[in-house]
Amino acid sequence: MSTMRTHTCGVLRKEDDGQQVRLCGWVDTVRDHGGVIFIDLRDRYGRTQVIFDPDDSREAWAQAEKCRAEYVIQVEGVVELRPGDMANKKIATGDIEVRCNSIRVLNKSNTPPFPLEDAQAIKVSEDLRLTYRYLDLRRVGMQKNIRMRHKITQAVRAYLDGAEFVEIETPIMTKSTPEGARDYLIPSRVAPGTFYALPQAPQQYKQLLMVAGMDRYFQIARCFRDEDLRSDRQPEFSQIDMEMSFITPEDIFAVVDGMLVEIMKTAGHGDIQTPIQRITYAEAMDRYGSDKPDIRFGMEINDLSDLFEKTDFKVFGRVIEGGGVVKAINAKGLGGAPIRVMDDWTAMAKDAGLGGLAYIRVQEDGTWKSPIVKFFSDAEKAALQERLGMEVGDLVLFAADSKEKANVALGRLRLLAGEMAGVIDKKAFAFTWVTDFPLFERNDEGRLQSMHHPFTSPRFEDLALLDEAPETVRAQAYDIVLNGVELGGGSIRIHDPALQERMFKALQIPADEIKDRFGHLIRGLGFGAPPHGGIALGLDRLLMLMVGAETIRDVIAFPKNQKAQDLMMNAPARVDAQQLKDVYIEVIIDEDADEN
Repeated sequence: MSTMRTHTCGVLRKEDDGQQVRLCGWVDTVRDHGGVIFIDLRDRYGRTQVIFDPDDSREAWAQAEKCRAEYVIQVEGVVELRPGDMANKKIATGDIEVRCNSIRVLNKSNTPPFPLEDAQAIKVSEDLRLTYRYLDLRRVGMQKNIRMRHKITQAVRAYLDGAEFVEIETPIMTKSTPEGARDYLIPSRVAPGTFYALPQAPQQYKQLLMVAGMDRYFQIARCFRDEDLRSDRQPEFSQIDMEMSFITPEDIFAVVDGMLVEIMKTAGHGDIQTPIQRITYAEAMDRYGSDKPDIRFGMEINDLSDLFEKTDFKVFGRVIEGGGVVKAINAKGLGGAPIRVMDDWTAMAKDAGLGGLAYIRVQEDGTWKSPIVKFFSDAEKAALQERLGMEVGDLVLFAADSKEKANVALGRLRLLAGEMAGVIDKKAFAFTWVTDFPLFERNDEGRLQSMHHPFTSPRFEDLALLDEAPETVRAQAYDIVLNGVELGGGSIRIHDPALQERMFKALQIPADEIKDRFGHLIRGLGFGAPPHGGIALGLDRLLMLMVGAETIRDVIAFPKNQKAQDLMMNAPARVDAQQLKDVYIEVIIDEDADEN
């Protein structure tokens, strides 16, 4: 293998019996068994047991006696079979050991600040592990995740190369453009008062590559967004980014379906059925209360408005008369849910905008326990029973409000109920495409904004509504979802410069801002831009699901913590005054602000 080692610590087998070998690695454990010392030697390929007997080499034995965990050593010796009852079937090299006659300590180690065994390390503060990330990465679990990241990335590259895609790098230093989050800015030294921005996505570059005739582009793209962090977000992340010319959404679906088949095989999860099922945004919201539906279990939302159109229960009646809906889910088997759970769920429903949460418990004798049942007619009860398939032990949860509020509230309750009932198969992988998103949505200030981004094409049959009823326009946009997690999203782009300007105007972007921020794109579209579209899948998020990690930090070699800090490098950090002067920046710190 190299001048320092003949083998790694994970490759020796029975067939190597009698062979003279030289190994390098880290001391995993040291054990003294009645004067004979055993060292488990570890590298990223595995572990090998090394035996030091004073009768073989007193000098080597004496050196081994001084070794401690995480020392880096080189050993030489002869491979021999372990006695039959001493074989370790838990590791690949468990049938052999190396009888050592020479050892060299390459480097000593301080005592690690936390144990490096997976089961113990995960109990340690994550901030401590991130501070010593180079030690955390020695763990078997972390190394397995990082190797899987490499394998999946290579599988993606091979698949897309076979599909005629060309990998092209786009700039990291670019222009600030709206992508839905704050930009990270870089001041320019040579152009005082101006700034580059780190890309939130290579969106405009990849569209201009289609104008350039590259036809099929992809990139494992680095993206940067200054936004609040969660378990599935990082300030810098990677995405599988692609764009294609002369296509429809069907072409995107086919390419991504095939890529996901390869990814699943590479991750060891077997095959998946293609084409992956599709569901419209409207249907996803109506059935699951989410545009990221988890379809691994039932408990779907039912619209019961037609059953209560003439009800004597005034709460439901007033909602329906006002244009609202009455919806419900049957939380199968949760009829005995404790009062405290119902209190928590009621509070959550109120947080989602509902006035409250009505429910029915189906008791052991088949009767319904609920303060609202007395207002229902026999016909309404029969229809409710038939529609929801209510059985002993069930819990029916009602939402009566606008369709949007009812869907969102029941969508959240559905996930909680599924988790509590234990009906979600944690080993299952359920993919779905969500299509036909609205082109626009209202922000907190009531202003119209793009649901995806302003380069998304409307459905052509809805173009006439763009000016008069923009909120009813559907987009040629689509998301790929796995187990209730959005893996990625994309769209068919606007390739007509006139339509692109019309889109900007619908968003009330001033003409001078359009020219300043997007003039290069509109100009490019005017030179024969082909119809094109694409998608970007979050690589980190995808890997998190493939390896069953709790957070994307477990599949990134050097992540930031939840405060966007690199604890290992102590970044972000102050810079000296001269560096700031070189880029014409003066830092003014609010004395009342917390400098930490």
